[in-house]
Amino acid sequence: MYRRLVSGLCGVALLTAGASAARPGDAGAGIAPTAASRPAAASEARITAAAGASTPFVTVEAETGKLGGGARVRALVPGASAPTKPSLEGEASGYSLVELKSTGDTVTLPNNTGKNANTLVVRASIPDSATGGGINATLDLYVDGVYRQAVALSSQQAWNYRGATTNPDDPHAGGVAYRFYNEFPLWVTGAPIAPGSTVELKKDAANTAAVYDIDSVDLENVGPALTQPADSISVVGNGADPGFRKDSTAAIQNTVNAARSQGKSVWIPPGKYLTNSLAPTPLDFTGVTVRGAGMWYTTLYRKVPANPSDTWRSQILLGTRSTLSDIQIDTNAVWRGIHGTGRSDYGVNTSGTGWVVDRMWTRHTDANWLSGTDGLVENSRTADSYGDGFNVNNGNTPNPDKLGLDITVRNNFARNTGDDSFATYSDAGADGTNGQVSGTKILNNTAVAPWWANGIRVAGGKNIEVKDNLVNSVSSDSAMDVGVFGDTGRPLESATITGNVLRGGGGWNGTKQGVRISSPSTTSQFPTAYSNVTMSDNILTGALRAGLFIDRAYVNVTLTDNTIDRPAGQGLWVNSGVTGTGKFTGNTVRNLFPGQVAQQNDSPSTFKITG
Repeated sequence: MYRRLVSGLCGVALLTAGASAARPGDAGAGIAPTAASRPAAASEARITAAAGASTPFVTVEAETGKLGGGARVRALVPGASAPTKPSLEGEASGYSLVELKSTGDTVTLPNNTGKNANTLVVRASIPDSATGGGINATLDLYVDGVYRQAVALSSQQAWNYRGATTNPDDPHAGGVAYRFYNEFPLWVTGAPIAPGSTVELKKDAANTAAVYDIDSVDLENVGPALTQPADSISVVGNGADPGFRKDSTAAIQNTVNAARSQGKSVWIPPGKYLTNSLAPTPLDFTGVTVRGAGMWYTTLYRKVPANPSDTWRSQILLGTRSTLSDIQIDTNAVWRGIHGTGRSDYGVNTSGTGWVVDRMWTRHTDANWLSGTDGLVENSRTADSYGDGFNVNNGNTPNPDKLGLDITVRNNFARNTGDDSFATYSDAGADGTNGQVSGTKILNNTAVAPWWANGIRVAGGKNIEVKDNLVNSVSSDSAMDVGVFGDTGRPLESATITGNVLRGGGGWNGTKQGVRISSPSTTSQFPTAYSNVTMSDNILTGALRAGLFIDRAYVNVTLTDNTIDRPAGQGLWVNSGVTGTGKFTGNTVRNLFPGQVAQQNDSPSTFKITG
């Protein structure tokens, strides 16, 4: 039984302020600056219930728990000045966290899943070391007030420094700290946590970090490991080591090669498999079905050396008729840079036709880079990445195996990504020969607290569909950014955006807003191309700046029955210098803060709004 991830996602409490009228001359076409119920309350409830991924776990936000000792909640203040730099609050889901600083500080959370929980994922931050590189520390876990175990935490894969002059891990090189959090999965010692029982995180004397910042806890009842399918070849039989003692790269690849030639599938039994061979060719699963025992049971771990050669790649390649399922991929990467000194690389890199990814969990990788035709990623997770969570693209190449056609990304969960959580990206290339990405579907996904970029990014393409997704608490950029990427990005010919719930956005990175719609820049290959966007039945709430921002050059947008709720800035803002049309019908802007307006059109002579 899967559950919607809803607990605590509202984050900052809803504040009601008097709504302001549209500015004189803006007409307010299609915008009702009231608390009127359009879409009606029932429709909003339906939209909210449908948005986001169905997951086997339930997330409980730390700030909803009971505090003990000197524990305190830290949060961004609704309607306050927009943040100008990264912060622990800004990178927390719901823009709120619990701080445990002194011995005896506690936060207690209920198991409200309705069933036993035998695993937890604690999302937390502890300080960096004085010289960079992180520290290790424990935090004690109690169940119903009885000590169970010490939770091992680390900041070794957190605390990067944007703009550092030496490397991104150096706190003394002039950079700005960000990427504060990490996720820590654990099996619960002893009996599972029963429904209605409490989970307590406590800073005891043995817990030596100066401060513990707790964002959330996932509770899940993980079933037994899967068993080997019929007509499959086990990697262990070919020398792979599930005990994490010797390198298993060659053994896994040899098994895949044998299965491909024999028309069989590959089985990776429970265990943790070391894949640190310095081969220039990554694992290639093309044409084969590869299954693990479950994402909590089978892990491929990349222990990349500190200074890999330029030929070293640790990604996994999936090609025509490949299937990868029930597996976790983790790495020792410490900063972004494909096969660079930070040890990062793609999770999976797809091409060809008819590939499938199902129930995969990537951690500490770069993007899952999704090219090809008729591909599908579903029921998967990504966390703590150094790049996009899931990026649909044309491979930035005219290669016919990497067209970016009719790829679907549905029912996936992304948290703490180092770029867009979900993206579709159409690149023309320097000579304009790359084809247009078409038919991307981003459906029923959840994006939580990306530490860089956007929750969802639509960057060029045609027949793009973004439907029933949930975005919660974007730190730096927008909850959703719709337009074109870079000077070689292809135009956005058509995108339909429906039924999404977009919370927050408009963070510290420049003047990004809650949701942004734009077109190619004047220096691009397509300087006069229009972005054509239809948005209906979306709920935009709690933006840290304007709720919806229409920006840059040429935009045609149709807005129907959308709700913009309590933005810190304007409800809808059309920037100066925009040419195009806005067809606005049945939209609502409500709960504006004092002095803000429902609609502001700074291009009244060139951007015509009708309703």
